[in-house]
Amino acid sequence: MKPANNIWIQKEQCPCGDWKCFIKYDGEEQGQACQPTKEGTLLSSSSEVVFAPYVGQIFSTDDEALEYYSNFARKNGFSIRKARSTESHNLGVYRRDFVCYRSGFNQPRKKANVEHPRDRKSVRCGCDAKLYLTKEIVNGVTQWFVSQFSNVHNHELLEDDQVRLLPAYRKIQEADQERILLLSKAGFPVNRIIKILELEKGVQPGQLPFIEKDIRNFVRTCKKTVLENDALLTEKRITDMMELLEACKAMSERDGDFVFDFLTDTTGKVENIAWSYGDSVRAFDLFGDAVQFDITYQSITYGVLLGLLSGVDNHGKPIFFACALLQEENSHAFVWALQTFVRFMRGRHPQTIVTDLDPGLRDAIASELPNTKHIISIWYIMSKLSSWFSLPLGLKYSELKSEFEMVSYAESIEEFEHHWSHLITRFGLGSDKHISLLSSYRASWAFSYIRDCFVARITTVEYMRSLDNFLKDILNEQTCLQVFFEQVALAANLGYGAKEGIDYIHLKTCMPVEEHAESILTPYAFSVYQHELVLSMQYALIEMGKGSYVVRHYKKTEGEYLLIWIAEDEQIHCSCKGFEHSGILCRHALRLFSTKNYFQLPDKYFPFRWRLESSLVPTGQESTRPIKEEYYHALHSLTDTLVTESLVSKERFNYVHKELTTLLDHVKNMPVTEVAREILTNNFNES
Repeated sequence: MKPANNIWIQKEQCPCGDWKCFIKYDGEEQGQACQPTKEGTLLSSSSEVVFAPYVGQIFSTDDEALEYYSNFARKNGFSIRKARSTESHNLGVYRRDFVCYRSGFNQPRKKANVEHPRDRKSVRCGCDAKLYLTKEIVNGVTQWFVSQFSNVHNHELLEDDQVRLLPAYRKIQEADQERILLLSKAGFPVNRIIKILELEKGVQPGQLPFIEKDIRNFVRTCKKTVLENDALLTEKRITDMMELLEACKAMSERDGDFVFDFLTDTTGKVENIAWSYGDSVRAFDLFGDAVQFDITYQSITYGVLLGLLSGVDNHGKPIFFACALLQEENSHAFVWALQTFVRFMRGRHPQTIVTDLDPGLRDAIASELPNTKHIISIWYIMSKLSSWFSLPLGLKYSELKSEFEMVSYAESIEEFEHHWSHLITRFGLGSDKHISLLSSYRASWAFSYIRDCFVARITTVEYMRSLDNFLKDILNEQTCLQVFFEQVALAANLGYGAKEGIDYIHLKTCMPVEEHAESILTPYAFSVYQHELVLSMQYALIEMGKGSYVVRHYKKTEGEYLLIWIAEDEQIHCSCKGFEHSGILCRHALRLFSTKNYFQLPDKYFPFRWRLESSLVPTGQESTRPIKEEYYHALHSLTDTLVTESLVSKERFNYVHKELTTLLDHVKNMPVTEVAREILTNNFNES
């Protein structure tokens, strides 16, 4: 049971400090890097059609034949076992016999000398169902063929919900073995482990491919092995941590900009270690205004917690700043990590830091970054809701989740407090420890409290998903910490100025303010700006006097927003705080600028972090825009005319649809020469 690789999982302990309330970490809205593996072939094969074997059927190997016969047996209500194998000096094993699990008869055994011996009835009843395999070599290729097959049973065959309980099919997969050992080590009783696994896999009670007895036997068998492996792992951890330290020293000799630091305990063993790169430090100058400090992953092989400091560049991509491995998960370790990060970044502090819900980390941030706004990611909180409330609320959980999400995005603090109190009362959660935890931290996660804090869009679902993919590049299974170190370096380099897949964004409104913004902002930032500009046309503006305005959606689907305009400084302030929150003007402010006949917005509303010139890698967009505009408008004019003519009749529509489908397939399959590829890249991509 010794882990062969460096396996990363998400933290198991609940933020409330109690192991026992943990059920499931993986959120319904996100795909995590280390999700538990679902059951293997035995469960999935139950829904597949498996035809009966036949005499003369050929298999490449005897294992392939065994798997086929086993799947057939399961579909038909029985299991099989190996009966006999025959071998020779020349051919090795040349015959395999597989029989029904009830084949043959048990020989009477000598009873143990005990007062009440167990007299268990044998399941064997002389069933003659069987499959015999014979090996042959044809043209130098080894193959196995079915020499005998019988599917005649002298006993009742089982239904699917019964056959899965046969010992042959009660397999505990490797991922489940690791999970069971982890939960057992944390003190969970077996019946609780069963419930946790059922919830994590989304199966009904009693529908796991193993039973409580199997878990008890597995844990009992592994106890001695686990103790032995703990000693081996301790030695491996010390050795590999020293190798990681040596790798950092070697890197610092090769790269003068590389920085690292470490902390040792009283015995001289490396306790914590952190590192960063010169490019990361320079990137912090541009994009270190809002950072994410992720501590949600830990290595069960090395018993260390991963602390990853990242941000978002002007193309909306995650960008690496620094990494730390911490032996302990407490405020002391977090204080050391934050102090080290600040030193790496030459004493600069971020405006905002986004984390998960960890009390120790909160205390460390308050101590080391007193002037930095601490925000708790709503993404993380939503992912924990099922862990906290699915069991106590049962069928009402889905209602709670929907209402919680609505409350968390309430516009005003008064509105939030009202709906939050109503939610607690409605679901009877007044004494719940998780609700109490969220209530005490609400100024850090509720949107109405943090709407005026600059987050550079690192709290959006899109960014969190891209960060998840970024972490997957790092958290693949590694053989040792030194390989993990190399993987971090590779993922970090991929993050710098990455703009793959960013297409040219054409103008939608043809307004001068749109064209002006497109020449300044990166495609990512411009797409956000453009979305707000398009929606600004749906709002009515009402002047209230003395530089104040009220903006209201024409359908009144949203509340009113107050705009304050200071003409002397060309300053605009909106009650939605959109610009303060993301650095991109909101639709309400853009509506006012449009009304005041602005054809270009003041430079102060294009923060440097979202501009093209802030890119770590030059984009070269300016030289390609005229060509792209020409191509786009030419094609757009043709397609507009084609759509108009096609809608005249059904016959025209069918003809155009068929021809366009063929044309599109033809264009996709056209070869692209190197010269043409270079032209295409220069003209249509931001790279």
